[in-house]
Amino acid sequence: NLNMEFTKSLIKGKLIKRYKRFFVDVKINKEMVTAHCPNTGSMKGLLDKGNDVYLIKNDNPKRKLKYGLEIIKANKNLVGVNTHLANKIVNHGLQNNLIKELKYSEKIKSEVFFNKETRFDFLTEKKGEKSFIEVKNVTLFRDHNTAEFPDAITSRGSKHLLALIDAIKKGYKTYLIFLVQIQNMKYFKIAKDIDNEYYKNYTIAKKAGVNFLAYRCKINTKEIYIEKKINILND
Repeated sequence: NLNMEFTKSLIKGKLIKRYKRFFVDVKINKEMVTAHCPNTGSMKGLLDKGNDVYLIKNDNPKRKLKYGLEIIKANKNLVGVNTHLANKIVNHGLQNNLIKELKYSEKIKSEVFFNKETRFDFLTEKKGEKSFIEVKNVTLFRDHNTAEFPDAITSRGSKHLLALIDAIKKGYKTYLIFLVQIQNMKYFKIAKDIDNEYYKNYTIAKKAGVNFLAYRCKINTKEIYIEKKINILND
């Protein structure tokens, strides 16, 4: 199946506020509900009061919160904010050959240890060639057509870049996929004003041979999946 569908219809509401990173207050019709926020990042630019949001209802009686936040509409674009979906979307893309550079992988493994400290999101194999793949979920855009990463300082992100360089030295091909869960984006760039250290490490990793890809998702209230590759702008 080329489309990855949400398990249930999403419920529309209005954002009131986010707090303690894991919670958002949302108004559905006249009712106030507290939903789980599956994104611990800064969510810069997405949290304006009154933004339309889309929630998924979970019927698990063990879960305290009955709703989970999936999508925020910011500046007329739907943005997928569920960080946990990023790897599922990329896995679906790998299985269905939606990522040109990694088509027809013979083996796809998730969450593979590279060394004691570092796990990469995927290890694929094709004709004896092994590739490590790291996925970064992208939700920041500050103009109408350019997605950016990161949205806050990420020392973990820098650590992963250095580990990808190390993997090249050990004979692996390496890829970093910036998964843009934002409608209508045409370009992607590194937000070096937000994290200059990450930008430096990105430049080093690129020279070392890490393959950087940006793929945009198709996103609506029914489904979300990899739609197309977008260009990475280099300054």
